Amino acid sequence: MPLSLTAPRLSALVVTLLSAATIAAAWAFELIGGYVPCALCLEERIPYYLGVPVALAALLAAWFVAPARLARLLLLLAALIFAWGAYLGIYHAGAEWGFWQGPADCGAGAAPPTTSAADILSQMEGIRIVSCTEASWRFPAGWGLSFAGWNAAISVLLAAVALWGAARKQ
Repeated sequence: MPLSLTAPRLSALVVTLLSAATIAAAWAFELIGGYVPCALCLEERIPYYLGVPVALAALLAAWFVAPARLARLLLLLAALIFAWGAYLGIYHAGAEWGFWQGPADCGAGAAPPTTSAADILSQMEGIRIVSCTEASWRFPAGWGLSFAGWNAAISVLLAAVALWGAARKQ
């Protein structure tokens, strides 16, 4: 089995590693950084939950299945998944910048589970509603991209790399 790094192999490797690192970073910002995701943030994770396994399957197919048609088909599927992710990120970032209106029902709360009826009111006071139209973080600070903006940029890159790998023959 040749160890050459063909376009589908390289593409599948980059998409797998970058998409896994991106979703891991999102979880780290939430669990370690304390950032509570809004409903759109949670929806933007779905393409990663689908795209990481597809990219990994493309990587395995590119290395172990000949000819590379299966790997290229899986890379095309990954490109479509991350294009959908880019759309979600652009929509969310545009709502944050006020270019268009975000969904009216967008908000997510974070509170511990209720253990008794007496605790419901006190727990409701501690719920933090997160709006989809207000960026909780921007990099560079103040004027840079929000989480949604960075997600859009990374998703565009992932879709482009996957599409490049799908279009190139070995």
